Amino acid sequence: MLTTVLRGLAAVSVAVLPLTASSPASAAQTLPLAEAVDRLPVEAESRDGYDRDAFRHWNTGDDPSDGCNTRAEVLLDEAVEPPTVGPRCRLSGGRWWSYYDQVWVTSASGLDIDHMVPLAESWDSGASAWTARRREAYANDQGSATSLVAVTARSNRSKSDQDPAQWLPPAAGAHCRYAAEWAGTKLRWSLAADESEVAALRETAADCPDQTVTYVPAA
Repeated sequence: MLTTVLRGLAAVSVAVLPLTASSPASAAQTLPLAEAVDRLPVEAESRDGYDRDAFRHWNTGDDPSDGCNTRAEVLLDEAVEPPTVGPRCRLSGGRWWSYYDQVWVTSASGLDIDHMVPLAESWDSGASAWTARRREAYANDQGSATSLVAVTARSNRSKSDQDPAQWLPPAAGAHCRYAAEWAGTKLRWSLAADESEVAALRETAADCPDQTVTYVPAA
């Protein structure tokens, strides 16, 4: 729980289902944010053929025996004060920190689980060439603590499927962490970035000299 609190309130690092999102042999890599941005392959993006249903979510999550889907498991993992779990994994009570807008939330229904790199953006950046199985692993990725994040529904819907050239969290104090989690997720899944996205990330990184990115490549 202490780890969850620190993660929810501070800086960054970047189900694993029977679909394995991370190889046991994969080693975590840590590097400065500016260097992480420079490692992103720069390519033009295309949304041709995108369908949200190409990414199966939410599935039975990390633990198919717990009766909770991926969304509920992320809520349980990120809760600063744990909710009560009722029949069919119904959550009541609890307390969460939405770092995008830096507000406390006391109802699971007030939260969305945001894909750090939205499904449509991942499609544009390389996921269009993946198998359905890999897209499912991506959409339910609990192998990285930063791939899925519980935030206010308002902030998530404001973000929609925009990249950092178009949207950053409303709380300026969250920008360094957000850029690091974005870059780390793209590196984890070997996703590309377009020129405007990289330019925006570099601009943010210039204001975050002490920010690091930690990620484990997905299998």
